[in-house]
Amino acid sequence: MQINRSLAVAALAAVVSCALPARAETQAENDARMGWFREARFGMFIHWGLYAVPAGEWKGKKYGGGVEWIQSLAKIPTAEYSTLLEKFNPVKYDAEAWVRLAADAGMKYIVITTKHHDGFCLWPSAQTDWDVGSTPYKQDLLKPLADACAKHGIRLCFYHSIMDWHHPEWGTKEPWRGNAATAKPDMDKFTAYLKAELDELLTYKPGILWFDGEWEPAWTHERGVDLYNYLREKSPSLIINNRIDKGRKGMAGFNSGSQFKGDYCTPEQEIPASGLPGVDWESCMTMNNTWGYSAHDNAWKSTEMLVRNLIDIASKGGNYLLNVGPTSEGLFPGPSIERLQGIAAWMKVNGDAIHGTTASPFPKAPAWGRCTTRHLPAGNTRLYLHVFAWPADGRLVVTGLTKKPLTASLLAKPGEALKLTSDGDSLTIAVPAQAPDPIATVIALDLAP
Repeated sequence: MQINRSLAVAALAAVVSCALPARAETQAENDARMGWFREARFGMFIHWGLYAVPAGEWKGKKYGGGVEWIQSLAKIPTAEYSTLLEKFNPVKYDAEAWVRLAADAGMKYIVITTKHHDGFCLWPSAQTDWDVGSTPYKQDLLKPLADACAKHGIRLCFYHSIMDWHHPEWGTKEPWRGNAATAKPDMDKFTAYLKAELDELLTYKPGILWFDGEWEPAWTHERGVDLYNYLREKSPSLIINNRIDKGRKGMAGFNSGSQFKGDYCTPEQEIPASGLPGVDWESCMTMNNTWGYSAHDNAWKSTEMLVRNLIDIASKGGNYLLNVGPTSEGLFPGPSIERLQGIAAWMKVNGDAIHGTTASPFPKAPAWGRCTTRHLPAGNTRLYLHVFAWPADGRLVVTGLTKKPLTASLLAKPGEALKLTSDGDSLTIAVPAQAPDPIATVIALDLAP
C-alpha cells in the first residue's frame, strides 16, 4: 500500500497539536480578556446569507422554524441550491445604518454569520468560489461592517459554522450535500480548509469567533481542542464560544464538563432559571421564530418582552444576543427596526442599569421584577431595581438586604430622592402612584459598604 507522505505528516502534526494544551491563563489574564464581554451585556446577532433569497419558501412550500436551514429542510441538492448565487445581490446594504441601529439600542457588539451551514462565505475567500465574490454583488460584505463598527465603538465578532453542507470533504454525508459524490470524506483536508478560512477572518480582528454546527459526529472533541489552541495562539485576546468543542448540553447551552474548550456558554432561545457563578454565558434569541429572513414569519415578540428579556438575562449575569435577519437586498425588516428603536428609547434612559452590571444579589427573583448590581468606586453598592409590577399603593417593598440602604431615586430622575423606610432587612421605597415606564421603571438604590 502506497502512503501519501505529506498527508501522513499533516495527520501526525494534527494529532500532536491536539495533545499539547495551550498555556493555562491566570485568573487575572482571563478577567482582562473577558472584561469587555462582561461589561457589554447586549449584542446583535445577524443571520445573513443565500437563504435570504428564498426567504423561507421553496417551490411553493413555506417552511417555518429556522429558514436559514432551508437547504436541509427542503433537501435541496447542492447543484440546485447553487443557483441562488446569481440571485443574491444586496444593493441596499448599508453597514453604517445597521451599526447605528445597534449602537442606538445599546448593543456593544455585533456577531454576523460569515458562513452558515450551507458553506457560503460573506467575504471573497481565497479558499473557495462559494462566496460573495461569485454573486452579482461581488464585494466584500464584512469590510464595510468592520469599518462602521470601528467608527461607532462596536466590537465586530464572527459566527462561523464548523459543519459545511457544501464542502466535499465534510465528514457526515447526505445525498443532497456537496459531499454526496465523495466516497470517503477526509476530515483532515476539511479541517485544513476551515483553518485557512479562519486565518482570513482573523485579518478583520474580530473580538469573538462564535462557532456552531459542532454536533455531527464528523467533528470531535480532539478537533475542537486543536482548533481552540490554534486560534488562541494566533490571536491571544480572542474570545471563543463553547460550540467549538463537544461539551454543549443541547439548547440549554452549558458545558457538561470542564474538559471541554470554550470561553463562554451559549443557551439558545431560552434564558436559564439562574446564572452560574464563575461561568460566562450568553443567550442568543430571535425577535420572531426564525434566524434568517422569512417573508411569512410575523410572530414578532413585543418590545416589552425583548427589553424584559435583556433585564432578566443581565440580572442573572449573562449577555443577550438578539437576532436580526436581513433581506437578500441588505435591509433590516421593518418590524426589527421598530423593535430596535423601542429598545433604544428604553436604553437611552436606563442603559446604566445594564452595561457593566453584575448579577442580582437576591437568590430568587423578586415578585416585582429584577435586579442588577454595580460596585461603586468608594466601596458602596448600587442596586438597580427593574420594576415590572408597579405597586398600586405607592410602596415598593424590598426584602433580603444585607447592607444599610443610603439613598434611592428613579434612574430617569436622578436628582429626586425617594423616601426610604427600613424595618430589619425589609425596605419600603415610596414611589409615584403610576409607573413612569410601563416596560420597566428602574430605581437606583445605593447601599453602604
